[in-house]
Amino acid sequence: MTAATDIADTGAQILTAVRTVVVGMDDPLEIALASILAGGHVLFEDVPGLGKTLAARSLASALGLSFRRLQCTPDMLPGDVTGSYVYSPDSGEFVFRPGPIFTGLLLADEINRTTPKTQSAMLEAMAERQVTVEGNSFELPAPFHVIATSNPIEYEGTYALPEAQLDRFMVRLSIGYPEVDGEARILQNRVLRREEATHVPPVIDAARLVQLQAAVEAIHVDQDITRYCVEVARATRTAPQVEVGASPRGSLGLVLLGRALAALDGRDFVRPDDIKRIAVPVLAHRLTLTPQAWSQGASAADVVRSVVGQVAVPPTVRALG
Repeated sequence: MTAATDIADTGAQILTAVRTVVVGMDDPLEIALASILAGGHVLFEDVPGLGKTLAARSLASALGLSFRRLQCTPDMLPGDVTGSYVYSPDSGEFVFRPGPIFTGLLLADEINRTTPKTQSAMLEAMAERQVTVEGNSFELPAPFHVIATSNPIEYEGTYALPEAQLDRFMVRLSIGYPEVDGEARILQNRVLRREEATHVPPVIDAARLVQLQAAVEAIHVDQDITRYCVEVARATRTAPQVEVGASPRGSLGLVLLGRALAALDGRDFVRPDDIKRIAVPVLAHRLTLTPQAWSQGASAADVVRSVVGQVAVPPTVRALG
């Protein structure tokens, strides 16, 4: 069994377990899982009540990761995320008490409801896998991932994520309303459970996830594919509706997530179709549109789709292995 086949089999088991309680999110769930296998963080941006929190909790359970939920509010302080020093009467010294960010998977629910100062407390953790409190650095457990949710339709009492922090999320995903059959299945599942709580058994553990992430790093990426990722990202910088285009972190995100998707498909090489599929979730949140584009109702997702349609696909891609 090749490494890619092993990843595909394990990924299928994880998704099957999650789909026992999460309905109608097949594509977002697969991309979210691929993002974690690629070592990234995920932002779910959609209206309330669509199961974003349930999806995050179910993924954490299936992956065997410790899970913490952080309900973001305007009065939350950075220490509420990272932890802080507290006085210990026994020793007469101040000792560090870790915050909820010291976990395998952190759900930052409604991240746009907390202040920029608290949002920035997560930035170092997401980028460096460590936190710094009063000049002392503390490493986070490995693996460590953040799944955040954001409400895109309510702006009163919210704080839009700064570009620097948006850029730290490998993907921004939208779920959308379920189909009629899917919504009926959600209701029926709740009736059959006879309780509010859902249970997803662990498929793997944290050590196994680290092994899978290392195997994803071995997936082959042809030079034509890397060049294609660069051309797609560069095209966003010259698009007429864009004020600030995707940075090299965006093109790198295409490569990293493309490898994970290829592995979940049982392949040890990346195809152009993988890059096309993830272009919007990887690049759209990294673009800043011009004021004229906003006034005309344009969206970053539409810009990325237009760019992908214009950039030439590599004529040949060698499949090795």
